Parts: sequence; C-alpha cells; structure tokens
Amino acid sequence: MFPKIPLAKGTVTPNTTASHTTAAPGFIDQLLNKIPLPRWAIYTIFAVIVLMFLVCIICICAKCCCKSKKKIKKKPDNQINLQGVIGSSTTSLLTVGLKEAAALTAMDRSGTSDPYVKVYITPNKSKTFETKVYRKTLNPVFNEHFTFKIDKAELNESTIVMKVFDFDRFSKHDIIGELRLQLGIIDWNHVIEEWEDLREPSKFEDEILGEICFSLRYVPTTNKLTVVILEAKNLKSMDKGGSSDPYVKVQLALDKKKWKRKKTSVKKCTLNPYFNESFTFDVSFEQIQRVHLMISVWDHDKLTRNDAIGKIFLGCDAAGNQLRHWADMLSNPRRPVAQWHNLLSNEQVDSTLNLKHTVRIPFINKNF
Repeated sequence: MFPKIPLAKGTVTPNTTASHTTAAPGFIDQLLNKIPLPRWAIYTIFAVIVLMFLVCIICICAKCCCKSKKKIKKKPDNQINLQGVIGSSTTSLLTVGLKEAAALTAMDRSGTSDPYVKVYITPNKSKTFETKVYRKTLNPVFNEHFTFKIDKAELNESTIVMKVFDFDRFSKHDIIGELRLQLGIIDWNHVIEEWEDLREPSKFEDEILGEICFSLRYVPTTNKLTVVILEAKNLKSMDKGGSSDPYVKVQLALDKKKWKRKKTSVKKCTLNPYFNESFTFDVSFEQIQRVHLMISVWDHDKLTRNDAIGKIFLGCDAAGNQLRHWADMLSNPRRPVAQWHNLLSNEQVDSTLNLKHTVRIPFINKNF
C-alpha cells in the first residue's frame, strides 16, 4: 500500500483555455519545422502566393468591367447615320451594312456557290462596292459595311441595289439574285435590320460593255510587271454594222498621275477579239504599292475620234474582283495569274480614280 499524500485545496485546477490557445501555434510550428527551408523563405513564398491571388482577382474584375463598357459603345454603331439630311449640308453619308444570306441557289456542280455581293446606288451609279468572296457556301456571313456619299437632293429618287453573284475565275460570274431598297420610303429615325427575299435581276439597268481576260505577272527581283492581254468577248457594238474595231490600252498611273502606257494592235470587225499580246513595265517593289493599272478597250475609227467601250483598273486600293486579281499576283510572284473581268464605263472608273493630269506648257524661248 502506498501512503496517501494529501493535496492542498486549490493548488491544481484544470486550465482548458491555456491548452487550446497553445495547441494551434504548436501545430503550425511543427508543420513549419518539417519544411526544409528557413522561416524567412517560407514567409516570402506565402506572401507571393497571396499577392498573386489578389492580382488575379483584380484582373478578373477589370476584364468584366471592360466587356460591359465595350457593349455599351457598340450600340450607337448600329444606327444608320445620314449626316446633313436635316442640316444645311448638300451631301450626306449613307452606311449600308450586309450581315448574312441564307439558302442561296447553288450555282456550281458541287451543289454550292462562291457568293459575293455588289452594292451601289442608282440612278447615279458613281461608286460600286463589293464584299469578299465566301467559298463553297450557301449561307455566307458577311458583316461588312460600306459608306456612300449622296446628294441630299437625290435622296428621295435613289435606290440601293444589292446584287449577289457566284464567283468564277475563268468565266462570267453568274448572278444569283438582287435586292432593291428605295431610299425615299425609309424612316431614318430607326435602325433597319430585316430579312428580304432575293428577286430576279433587272434586265434593263446595267449596260453590257463586254468582258476582257488578261494575265498579270510581277517579279520583285527584276522589278518587272508583265501584262498579257489575252482576249475579249461580247464587246459592245460601236459601229453601224453591229460590230467594232477593238484595241486595248494598257496604262500605269503612279500616285494618281499618268505614268506609262502601251496599246495592242487593232482587230477588225469583231466583238470577240483575240490579242495574246504582252507588255512589260519597269516597276520597283516600292512603286507597286502605289501604282494603278488601267485596262481600257476602244473602238478604232479612221475618220472620227476613237470611242471608249469600257475600262477597269487594278491596284492595292481597287475593290472586288480587280483587287483579288492584284492580290493574287502579289502573293504569287513570278507566276502569271489570268482572270476575266467585266468592263465598266469610263466615267465610272475615272470618277473613282480621279487622276491628276499633267499640264505641259510650251515655251517659245527656251534660253532662260
């Protein structure tokens, strides 16, 4: 038997609070002691993790705020803006937006089409825009916008024309359908966004001037631009006998100033001439970015002035089929790229180019 030892009252009291407060720090100290790094390194890593977490939260909040601001800014862009219609200005800016098309007619054997759209305003057809070509689809999404300058006095009598074509590099582009919208009946206080059915194209508006096929080849190392006029077809008759005596002018303009020109031989009494004549120009790579190539078809007449049949121009600021041909030439150096083009009126091309003419002043006395 062991002797009983009396305990003094109140000498031993359970202190539960002290044990709880010291347990957590002891556990953290044991955990930190197991990490083979000094305490200052552990604290630094912990601080970096916390800082990165805060930065991520700030970035997410900033991104959400930017998205909401962009959505607010996009709303005014959807409105059709006709500045000057109500004011004192004589010209206005009209923006036409093409969003998409659906269930187009298949024009190719594969059961698809390569659609693009031409947009212009009649009766003053001063400028024609074209969308990009969308390959092998019957449901193209365009999302393209075009701006026209229109005289306020002509607004009520004008019509927007949108023609959908099937692109074909080596033959005439087939028209799929067209849409005409009279500007005089539009309520300009509201945004117009609706689906419309395509209709049969008008047969009486566009004058058929003919088509021309030529190839382009550019060699940057030698600075040579080669134009081969191959053939033309379905040219407009300019003579009384229902025929023409066509020839082709090939001209270069640099910085909108006439620069160089050559021409083919004359083909007698034909609306479908075959030329196959080649012309080479010295054009540096720096100049090729600023040059315009003008191809014009003329009817030769011995007794009177030669008549213009049609014309087109190509260059880095051309549009539609002409721009695609020029871009194909630049992206395929040293390789000839041939393509058919529809001729436009000389007035339409000249108004688009707005070339600067050089005036030659004759000097009687050259001894200065």
